[in-house]
Amino acid sequence: MPTSAVKCDATAIDAKVMDDRLIVVLADGRELAAPLAWFPRLLEATDEQRRHWRLIGGGHGIHWPDVDEDISVASLLRAA
Repeated sequence: MPTSAVKCDATAIDAKVMDDRLIVVLADGRELAAPLAWFPRLLEATDEQRRHWRLIGGGHGIHWPDVDEDISVASLLRAA
């Protein structure tokens, strides 16, 4: 029976900060969610500061310049 290989791509393509969690969308369609309590700077940030982010390291991390927060995709995957 033929099987298809699943191609995992743990590169971030989008991030959303909700009231209680951070959601990161990966290039392969997975979504990682983590409690916002893990990231005190984002927890205390304004909505505008939370929306102002950029991908770093070719999508291997996310940076919020207004609150000086960096989060790596690898750390989120290890915590999942």
